Amino acid sequence: MTQKLLLMAAGGTGGHMFPAQALAEAMLKRGWRVKLSTDARGARYTGGFPHTVEISQVSSATFARGGLMAKAMVAPRIAGGVLAMMAQMRRDRPDAVVGFGGYPSIPALGAATLLGLPRMIHEQNGVPGRVNQIFAKRVAHVACGVWPTELPEGANGIHTGNPVRSAVLERAGAGYIAPGDYPMSVLVMGGSQGARILSDVVPGAIAALPSEIRQFVRVSHQARQEDLERVQGFYAEHGISADVQTFFTDVPNRMSECQLVISRAGASSVADISVIGRPSVLIPYAAATGDHQTANARALVQADAAVLIPESALDVSALSAQIAAVLSNPQAANMMANAALSAGVPDATGRLVALTEQLAMEG
Repeated sequence: MTQKLLLMAAGGTGGHMFPAQALAEAMLKRGWRVKLSTDARGARYTGGFPHTVEISQVSSATFARGGLMAKAMVAPRIAGGVLAMMAQMRRDRPDAVVGFGGYPSIPALGAATLLGLPRMIHEQNGVPGRVNQIFAKRVAHVACGVWPTELPEGANGIHTGNPVRSAVLERAGAGYIAPGDYPMSVLVMGGSQGARILSDVVPGAIAALPSEIRQFVRVSHQARQEDLERVQGFYAEHGISADVQTFFTDVPNRMSECQLVISRAGASSVADISVIGRPSVLIPYAAATGDHQTANARALVQADAAVLIPESALDVSALSAQIAAVLSNPQAANMMANAALSAGVPDATGRLVALTEQLAMEG
């Protein structure tokens, strides 16, 4: 029996590459061959992929960057990429093609569409990115990371959830210690973009807490390099115990030990919060395409697991009041933690695997 082949295509951000990695690992375990098509940016994220994944780079062309001449060259480059991919698929015919979004997924999805091969996409956010928007009606299934997802009319959306890393799964549903008269931990995560506003507002909001709460608070704060010193300085000046770093390698541990998460509403952050199950204050990134972070936060907010503060309404007193409301009410905090779990999909990878295998059978 010949080995089945999965071809995955993903653009160059962690948001696209993490779910692709989770699917690759699972399909290899099931005896499939796995190929990944990405661009130079995406290649930076492939270090964690199993070494048996065959990785090829496509020249990515995006409409977002460059002058008129660069934009005029985009269409021929995409067409060239699709033709090259068609030739490759004729030689080594994939049983399933899965796109994860981003421009580098155009050649694979375009070629699979023209050749009539079984294909689907995984959309991480509540509002699809440009490329997934184009292909949503041209694929068998759209595996949706958050629910509901705003899909074009006629697209077949299926809620699979967003796969999370194994380190997060190990802490899935970890026991929650409700706030009380003992050290309480607050985890502050800004995501890869736009964390500056959290560094501007969170330290002041913690300092403004009533002293009977503030005396117990310990902060883990992820800040940009350029904000590091002033954030560390502010916490020290106000006698607040804080660990401020540009990047935490142990987010799942810190999250499982905290009483409250203050975060952007990136799809992978929301998935981590719901799988581990923690109360959160979410501040969607206002400049995100199609305001997709607000859509990402919807399930947690509707489950009463999270408080949403739009960037336009974020200030020290508004945030401080919300932090105090959670940390002064152990019963409500407990309910939020349980509600977060109810919105989580710990078996998202399994759901995506099942859908991929179903796709190959349909083809």
